[in-house]
Parts: sequence; C-alpha cells; structure tokens
Amino acid sequence: MTGMEARHGDAELKKELDATLHARRELGDEYESALVDSFLEKVEQRLDGAVDRRVRRQLAEQQMVVARGARSPQSSDSWGERFGFGIVSLVLAIPLSAIGGGVAHLPGLLVAWVGIVGVNVVQAARLSPNFFGRRKNRPESDWED
Repeated sequence: MTGMEARHGDAELKKELDATLHARRELGDEYESALVDSFLEKVEQRLDGAVDRRVRRQLAEQQMVVARGARSPQSSDSWGERFGFGIVSLVLAIPLSAIGGGVAHLPGLLVAWVGIVGVNVVQAARLSPNFFGRRKNRPESDWED
C-alpha cells in the first residue's frame, strides 16, 4: 500500500469510527456491542486486504526472480557461510570420530567420516551449482554447431 492509499484508508477508517460513535450515541448502550463488532469487522477486512496485497507482491517478486533464473535473495553463497560451515563440520568431526571409533572401531570411524564428507559435498553442491562439473552441452570445438 502506498502512502497515499494508506492516508486514504486511514481517513476512511476514521470516518467509519466517527459514524459508529455517532450511531452509538443515538441508539444507546443496547446496540454498543453490535456497533463495535461491525466496526471491528471493517478493520479486519482492511487488514486482510493489506495482507493480501503484500503477499501477492512478494509472490510476484519471487516469481520474477525464478523467471530470471537467479537465486532467491534469501540464499547466500558468501565466503563467510562456506567458511563457517567448514569450521563447524571440522569441530563436530572430533566428537563424531571419537564416538564412531570408540563404538565400532575402524568401520565406525569410516562411517562417521563418510557422513561428514557427504554433508560437506551436499553443502558445496548447494552453494555452487557447477560443483560436479555439470555444464551445458557445448560443442567440442568452435567449428561445430
């Protein structure tokens, strides 16, 4: 909602509140509950409309990002994320190695390290789509079409 629309909506809502208060004064206390419920329903409709517009705008932005083939703004492939993930996996490798080696000796140690390497490979593939050498079908030489 733009600033102009918000001001218009606020003015409209203020008129509704004034009308509700005026009606309450004329009708008396016995209709107060119904008048308040009616006003709150109008406020709820206004909020629902604002939320719907916001959600539609965000969905449209996400669809544009996908249509352009770009990564979503939330995903980050910064050096810091890669470095942090590597440090955390090495720190966790120490107790995992001790547990695997202590419980099942060499096979347990191998299973622990296969898991550690597997998690890091998946993370690397997620951050770098060309990690496994997937390339578009390109001709072997510049002369082929």
